[in-house]
Amino acid sequence: MRLICYPVLCLCLSAFASMPVAAQDQPQTTVVPVENVRLDYAQVLAVEPVYQTLRASRTEMRCEEIPAPRPARPAEEGRWSRLVDSVKGVFTSDPEPEPRAEPAKSSCRMVPVDREFRRPIAYDVDYVYKGFKYRSRLAEDPGNRLRIRVSVMPYVPGQDIASP
Repeated sequence: MRLICYPVLCLCLSAFASMPVAAQDQPQTTVVPVENVRLDYAQVLAVEPVYQTLRASRTEMRCEEIPAPRPARPAEEGRWSRLVDSVKGVFTSDPEPEPRAEPAKSSCRMVPVDREFRRPIAYDVDYVYKGFKYRSRLAEDPGNRLRIRVSVMPYVPGQDIASP
């Protein structure tokens, strides 16, 4: 087969052949900067517990004692009976018996009792690192110092900024 070369076509083919191979076949790659990470400590300024309030209701038995009325003392018969009773009290060791009271009655009933419990579920922590103040919600109270993760990487325009 004979190759016929036309001047315009040969010019185009020769320009295509002079391009580098890498630019023809490979797609353009994106370079992602590597994140530089280290651990450090921040000074804790304040810790505020975040509470969860739980409400519970249960029934309890409550009993109240109702005092029975005291029977009245029998009326004394007169001056001679008082004299005899006082003389009898001197010669006997038993004091005059008190009239018996009826036993107290109790009234019991079931009563609903509402209770409220508060428990800490998290802690809002204010801390300062390199002169900047931050606030984070943590599962535990960190104490006076907070171990933090410090990440530094270059800003690339058009790249999404990952936020926690």
